[in-house]
Amino acid sequence: MTFAGMADRNAIEAEMPWDERDLPKTLYGLLARTAGAHPDRPAVSYQIFSGPEDRAETLTWSELRAQVAQAANLFRSLGIGETDVVAYVLPNCNETVVTLLGAAVAGIANPINPLLEPEQIAAILRETGAKVVVMLKPFPKTDVAQKVAEAVRHAPKVQTVLEVDLNRYLTPPKSWIVPLIRPKGGKITADVKSLRGEMRKQPKELNFADSAGDRIAAYFHTGGTTGMPKVAQHLYSGMIYNGWLGHKLLFTEEDNIICPLPLFHVFACHVILMAAIASGAHVVFPTPQGYRGEGVFDNFWKLVERWKITFIITVPTAISALMQRKVDADVSTVKTAFSGSAPLPLELFRRFEEAAGVTICEGYGLTEATCLVSVNPVDGEKKVGSIGIPFPYTKVKIVKQTPDGPRECATDEIGEICVSNPGVYAGSTYTEEDKNRDLFHEGLYLRTGDLGRVDEDGYLWITGRAKDLIIRGGHNIDPAEIEEALLGHPAVAFAGAIGQPDAHSGELPCAYVELVGGASVTEEELLEHCKRHVHERAAQPKHMTILDELPKTAVGKVFKPDLRKQAITRVYNGALEEKGLDARVTSVIDDKKRGLVAQVTANGTSEAEIADTLGAFTRPWEMAA
Repeated sequence: MTFAGMADRNAIEAEMPWDERDLPKTLYGLLARTAGAHPDRPAVSYQIFSGPEDRAETLTWSELRAQVAQAANLFRSLGIGETDVVAYVLPNCNETVVTLLGAAVAGIANPINPLLEPEQIAAILRETGAKVVVMLKPFPKTDVAQKVAEAVRHAPKVQTVLEVDLNRYLTPPKSWIVPLIRPKGGKITADVKSLRGEMRKQPKELNFADSAGDRIAAYFHTGGTTGMPKVAQHLYSGMIYNGWLGHKLLFTEEDNIICPLPLFHVFACHVILMAAIASGAHVVFPTPQGYRGEGVFDNFWKLVERWKITFIITVPTAISALMQRKVDADVSTVKTAFSGSAPLPLELFRRFEEAAGVTICEGYGLTEATCLVSVNPVDGEKKVGSIGIPFPYTKVKIVKQTPDGPRECATDEIGEICVSNPGVYAGSTYTEEDKNRDLFHEGLYLRTGDLGRVDEDGYLWITGRAKDLIIRGGHNIDPAEIEEALLGHPAVAFAGAIGQPDAHSGELPCAYVELVGGASVTEEELLEHCKRHVHERAAQPKHMTILDELPKTAVGKVFKPDLRKQAITRVYNGALEEKGLDARVTSVIDDKKRGLVAQVTANGTSEAEIADTLGAFTRPWEMAA
């Protein structure tokens, strides 16, 4: 059926309650059902290089099911039960897919971002109590193996490390050369084996009973910019719900999806891979780094033509990069593109649709809800800048905290977005019980920390973040880490870190400081201090401003809305000046529906020229009265 608006959404819900849907209760049950229905159709494809004629490996659904069974059997033989954890720190490849699914069948899968530093990886391994780690075998141009070796030294429960060797995807002469130039890995304190070598010893059918029903099947960490990232718990039911949505609303076994997103993130793992498992669609993963891979943007449209892609999965930063390349291939098979992880600027939306002839559907999800919450309907009105309407079986409440307790907001009134759906593990979202305290409205609705409103048509809009996170290209950055590093400098009295607008990444971290009386330090010296003391590169501020005094609240806290207004003014005026335009932001107002809005005085510049420059940013602007 079509999915064009709230009426269609409500009609799907009216068919039957969620619990009465005829769906397998376990991940292996879902995979086995699809493999039985479409055994010889392609399931996943992977190519280590980005060229449209480069070698690729495709697994059919029957082959994928068999390899998942082998991996699950292997993990069980290594002592993994339903409550034990298999962590993996891997780039994208077919082994990553098999590890994720096999670990979730045997026990609990724990994907970890390979870009994290060793101490952060170790902290996650300790928090989840991982017994088995699957990692990349030392390989040229990557330090993943070295970082994981260091992390495992500080995670005493890890008993076994299984290596994945990307060399098998290479052809001669490269496959001959890599063993000769392979970098040395760090010393690993656990037992080290080959993942593929050990899998081959296992039968291609499960040699243990599948789980009887719903249970925790995955741990996903959120961000990782502080010493200990939060770890969210995902149930089979939440993963299957995300997959069911993709099958019900979007995909069939005849669809081909290109997903250059990392397989440690819920977008790729739950939204795309689970939807493929539910529907039988085919997913293509280009290069180990996805969009970050060498040549991916240059070859992207040719890859779309090669694989006859029908659905493009993307994020705003990738769309921005793609718009710097011509559409140089036949992309007539593409039906729709889906964008998530960060707000999409209006001008970028328009440029993409004009260049590719493809509609973008912008959506919203979060790790704490397994993922999906809302989307601009594929067949209906797409309100650019909104995050669409809630999916079937997803309930959204906008809640405002008052002296008399929480109350639900009226239409277009801003409050905290609270979500209830089959992906929300009410009461137990995080592994640490203390972090679940005060996390739920009415004990059922997950408090997202995002501020937003619902309009008269039922569309959801994000207007800010109660949690004060900086979101750089979909990656969450905790400003506290930047502030703590700056406050460690003897010349700094107060510090405030925020996200400044950026046309490519949505936001970039920047910082404002107030100095100790009589102290002397330059902004450049403080930026260098942050490079040494802010451990994650993505969190290191890109701009520093020393103020005589930071704006503060009545109780002495740094008042960040004023800092955001300063950053918007500085960045927008810089962009206008760079284009040689005389228009300037003369004020930034706090609009009750849109959040912070830049007021622009034209000074003889046309509105079209201003729109062409400022339309690349997500934060709204308007002509000054």
